[in-house]
Amino acid sequence: MTALIVCHFVLAACAAPLVRRLGSRAFVVLALPPTAATVWAATQWNTAASGGSVTWSWPWMPAYDVFVELRLDALAELMVLLAAGIGALVLLYCASYFADDAPRLAGFAGNLLAFAGAMLGLVLADDLITLYLFWELTTVFSYLLIGYSSEQKHSRRSALQALTVTTLGGLAMLVGFLILGQAAGTYRISAIVADPPATSLAISVAVVLILCGALSKSAIWPFSLWLPNAMAAPTPVSAYLHAAAMVKAGVYLVARLAPGFADVPVWRPVVLVLGGATMLLGGWRALRLNDLKLVLAYGTVSQLGFLTLLAGIGNRDAALAAAVMILSHALFKAPLFLVTGIVDHAAGTRDLRRLSGVGRALPYVCAVAILAAASMAALPPLLGFAAKEAAFEALLHGDAADRWALACTVAGSTLTVAYAVRFVWGAFCRKPGVEDTPTHRVGWAFLAPPALLALCCLVLGPGVDRVQRLLSTYADEFPVPAHPYHLALWHGFGTALLLSTVATVGGVVLFAGRTTVTRLSRRIAWPTADRVFGRLLLGLERTSLEITGFVQRGSLSGYLATTLLVMLAGQLAVLGVDRPWHGASAPRLWDVPLQGAVAALTCAAALLCLTVSRRMKAVVLAGLTGYGTGLLFVVQGGPDLALTQFCVETVSMVVFVLVLRRMPVHFQESVSTWRRAVRIPVALAAAATLSVVVWVAAAARTADPAGAAMVEETAHHGLKDVVATILVDLRAWDTMGESAVLAAAAIGVTSLIYLHRRADGSGLREEVPGRTAWSLTERGLTGLPHGDEGAPERSWLAAGATLAPEHRSVVFEVVARLLFHPILVLSVYLLFCAENMPGGGFVAGLVAGVGLITRYLAGGRFELAEAAPLQPGLFTGLGLFLSTGVALLGLADGTVLHAWTYHGRLPVFGPYHLGTPVLFDFGVYLLVLGVVLDIVRALGARIDRQIERAAVEKAAAEETTPGREAGPGPEPGPESGPGTAPEAGGAPG
Repeated sequence: MTALIVCHFVLAACAAPLVRRLGSRAFVVLALPPTAATVWAATQWNTAASGGSVTWSWPWMPAYDVFVELRLDALAELMVLLAAGIGALVLLYCASYFADDAPRLAGFAGNLLAFAGAMLGLVLADDLITLYLFWELTTVFSYLLIGYSSEQKHSRRSALQALTVTTLGGLAMLVGFLILGQAAGTYRISAIVADPPATSLAISVAVVLILCGALSKSAIWPFSLWLPNAMAAPTPVSAYLHAAAMVKAGVYLVARLAPGFADVPVWRPVVLVLGGATMLLGGWRALRLNDLKLVLAYGTVSQLGFLTLLAGIGNRDAALAAAVMILSHALFKAPLFLVTGIVDHAAGTRDLRRLSGVGRALPYVCAVAILAAASMAALPPLLGFAAKEAAFEALLHGDAADRWALACTVAGSTLTVAYAVRFVWGAFCRKPGVEDTPTHRVGWAFLAPPALLALCCLVLGPGVDRVQRLLSTYADEFPVPAHPYHLALWHGFGTALLLSTVATVGGVVLFAGRTTVTRLSRRIAWPTADRVFGRLLLGLERTSLEITGFVQRGSLSGYLATTLLVMLAGQLAVLGVDRPWHGASAPRLWDVPLQGAVAALTCAAALLCLTVSRRMKAVVLAGLTGYGTGLLFVVQGGPDLALTQFCVETVSMVVFVLVLRRMPVHFQESVSTWRRAVRIPVALAAAATLSVVVWVAAAARTADPAGAAMVEETAHHGLKDVVATILVDLRAWDTMGESAVLAAAAIGVTSLIYLHRRADGSGLREEVPGRTAWSLTERGLTGLPHGDEGAPERSWLAAGATLAPEHRSVVFEVVARLLFHPILVLSVYLLFCAENMPGGGFVAGLVAGVGLITRYLAGGRFELAEAAPLQPGLFTGLGLFLSTGVALLGLADGTVLHAWTYHGRLPVFGPYHLGTPVLFDFGVYLLVLGVVLDIVRALGARIDRQIERAAVEKAAAEETTPGREAGPGPEPGPESGPGTAPEAGGAPG
């Protein structure tokens, strides 16, 4: 089974080269997988008909009891033969329908075959989650097939409409599946149907949600709007998806679950009422349409309502009638669509008002259409007649609801006869006053697929007893009555035959008065579902625009307040409903009084942020809250966390300062008193609620802490630093993923910055890494006078002379030079001591980045280029490559991130060991260092170049202004910053 399904998708992926080489003949090759599936299903006929099954299972998520379960039983056997058999014939039909140069033919061919594979998996699935997976695959592929003519607006809209309706239904169905699986204790469909859970409110809700998915897939009212519009797809798609395969998925699901859930109180009212209404509304609408495909489309909607009613009614005889009707409907509706495609291909139109005399021009095509239409109208001796007789007989012996269903069925059958005659008359008969439509000949290869299907209607009518054994095996899953119904073409004279006669005569009468019927139908027609759908979408769009305009007013504080209020409401609702504090231990204000003091100072710094108006003060106060959090980690005994917090806070503050150089000194937003009075309580309430939630989460622990086990595991390997060991060994996979996210985020942000610089042409040319300070002086980029000759003066920093003299700080340069190397040594020490002391690759990389930031702050961007001559991306990429390589190195013995250690001895240092955690941590070190460098280069050096350009432009403007005397240089302002020279690159000093 799995091989057959996989073959569909594999060959679908090869459709493009096949179509390029063979043209439309590639469809013959693509028909091989569904043909093989049909042959395989035929070989399993006796097994399925005897009550046996063929199963296959693969554990997908065993922890959640989710398996890929496939099962071929009697109902699945019927559906496989229809989906695969008709799929193969439709693919062969496509070889004649499409020209070799048809646009996007390869994509269409691959999507059609992939849909056939998805449909095969759907009907074989014996697990709810597996069924949902294939269910959504059919939705996606049908969307692509319906939108084949994507250059046409109608096709795009129809595809989107079908996707929207069926996807929403599928999502509701998934929720129902989850509820049902949890209630039953298993997701295996056969086990759930054999032993359904007791009826309860949850089961009733699950049943309604599942029916929403099934009814939307099978275009049952009120979800029937998408199917007629889907006729924008090519005719082979209509014949396969909308007659034999996709729309049968919902009916199949109803039939599959009916033996276990037909007794749920909400089941029968939904199925009977909506099924009967759909049958009548679809048939009535088909009587006034002039497009042959639309006539068949609304006829399909009507028949799907009939099938849903029969499949869900919940007794043995109705289930038998539903099974034979599913078979009959596929065998007569698919050839009718295919014949419509032939007529359109030969005559160039599907408008029955313009078609005349086609029957004489295409007699064989007409014969096939008459045969299939007669089966649809339930005329003897065709299969449709036997199926309709079985349905009438099953409903005759039911309860009062079944009798009402019988009345709807008879009325719907009358409409079916009327639009069946209308189809044949409109497509093939001569019409008074209309000239014969010119046509071209049709090849036998083109006509063979619909002819074979129509011939099956003729053969299986008298031979319907040949499928009795298989279909009865499915029907016998319901309680078997004392006198079960047996399929046969002739049961003698009786009520069922009388009702069939009434339906046939009534349909002929309706066709005879077609003019009056059409006029009456249009006069009392309801608003079309398509128009209602369009108005709903338009209303939804307008509502969303109104809400968006009301909420998103460009105020960052407003967005933050909205976020906090939503969080506040959600957390308070959880606390009020679940009451998680019951049983929680009593709270402790602190472990030691020092914690309270640090917390009070931190809160004071946070509250002072509300009162300041200068941006720099706000940044400093916000930084103090971060440092206060680090102090809490120190007091609590978490040196690793404290060290990381201090480094992150330091780097963050530097980044803030770099950005603030190009922003106004004061906050520009003016906050009124009443707004401040609203914001402060919101902020305090959010903080208090979050604090309570954290305390409740920590105090309501029910399981034993994992810390003791981790300490023991770490000590077992001779290590002492539990935190570092967790990050680079026990949970290194998480660390590697977080590192990749960090690298991607940094690259994305800096790429946006440099993309903007390239787009507007701003900034000077990048400095060349490795260029000496003297070469920079020679190019006039230093603060020295341009006329100075000789070698440059000795400087503490390699590029310190690039700063203007008035913006240099010798003390800062000396301190930076003296501290730089010890900081780097400290970073390496933190990297290698992490196994037994606080440290690690992340904090070590931050410390090294702080050292380079110090060089930048003291000497500017040219100094940064001298201190780190390599590109930051090299560090980032090398670090990520090293961490990933170490992680995958363990695949040598089959285990990702398998750790190993090498012990050795050095002459001076003594014994040492080198392990994969150290190498992994070194990769993290390089990655973090690259990220810090990238951020400083992007936010620091780029702003420096903007300031330089502004100063140069200002100086040039002053020189060219007539009558203006040269004055002193511009004073540093909020946009130049301390340490920036008009003549050279600068940085804050």
